[in-house]
Amino acid sequence: MNEQTKISFDNTECAFAAKSDGELKQAKFLFGIMDKNWLVNPALKITPVAIKWNLPFTKSLIRATIFKQFVGGETLEQTAKVVNKLEKYNVQVILDYGVEGKEGEENFEHARDEFKKVIDYAATQPNIPFMSVKVTGFARFALLEKLDAAMNAAEGTLMKRYLTAVDELPEAEKEEWHRVRLRMQQLCEEGDKKNIGVLIDAEETWIQDPVDALTILMMDIFNKQKVVIYNTIQLYRHDRLQFLKDSYKAAAERNFILGVKLVRGAYMEKERNRAIEMNYPSPIQPDKESSDRDYNAAVEFCITNLQKVAVIVASHNEYSNLYATQLLDKLGLPHNHPHIHFSQLYGMSDNITFNLAKSGFLVSKYLPFGPIKDVIPYLMRRAQENSSVSGQTGRELILIKKELQRRIK
Repeated sequence: MNEQTKISFDNTECAFAAKSDGELKQAKFLFGIMDKNWLVNPALKITPVAIKWNLPFTKSLIRATIFKQFVGGETLEQTAKVVNKLEKYNVQVILDYGVEGKEGEENFEHARDEFKKVIDYAATQPNIPFMSVKVTGFARFALLEKLDAAMNAAEGTLMKRYLTAVDELPEAEKEEWHRVRLRMQQLCEEGDKKNIGVLIDAEETWIQDPVDALTILMMDIFNKQKVVIYNTIQLYRHDRLQFLKDSYKAAAERNFILGVKLVRGAYMEKERNRAIEMNYPSPIQPDKESSDRDYNAAVEFCITNLQKVAVIVASHNEYSNLYATQLLDKLGLPHNHPHIHFSQLYGMSDNITFNLAKSGFLVSKYLPFGPIKDVIPYLMRRAQENSSVSGQTGRELILIKKELQRRIK
């Protein structure tokens, strides 16, 4: 390993350079709470209800704690302060309009318009190369579920199964799906025109197939000369490494650049519980080691094929990030290669983000924004993730305490 790859994710001075002593102490307090499952689990159940019933002090308490740690603000304009601060440390931003689960054509049209506003805003900011989209923001969940079931019953490639499933829809639902596809295409066109990458978020396994098909269709249109569209691949699924390779094959056949964001996954408990309840094999890897193995294999596959693949290594795993940097150096590729990007969630793993940025890698924070009541599902996932992922909260706490002690000395 040459000098360039000697990155230390233990360098807390670099990791927390953007945080004041007060901000570090607040983060220490919050992660300390999240380290107590007996406190987090009841809060996960109570908080959404308290928000729904508009109970006194609930929003102000959330705004001052978990919202401040993990969200950029309630409006696009409020994110500017965070974006500008990150830019000083060469950290870019992936903007995410964090609204989930609102159904109805009027809400879908509104979400499409909001996503377009995000793209337009990002285009005015030198530090925002990407924005994130959830297809469930502008498509009916039950329709996605119906298409997915039909695709699983059909035979052939992903696209063949997709075309068969769409063809079998009743006329009214065909028209509904056409509107979904049109919304997606309008967003991709806007991203293409404004030179902003559009990242399509992963969904639950039982609605993922039509999302994958729709995303590949958009790549076939917009990823010919440059990378506009990225699909998200969850490597905690045991079938996703093969899906990555199949997607690469499709890209080679259709002559487009494959854009992928590699994550481990966000719906593990939900997926496993549903598999048990409905008596089908779990789509989730048998253990963490298997997820790690496939994730790192996916990183290697993408980096060794950077001519036809653009990859975002979206991980909080220190080894996976370090492995990616080592592969780049081994292959003699520049740290700022346009087809590789690193990303971590805002409020987490600053030790990875800021040390990568200092070493010249292209790296960003995934920055959600939106009204508190709308980003509650996202916040609950962050709280659950930090309390359930082995070692995550403990690692954050150790690094924060280390930096506070360094500053005292």
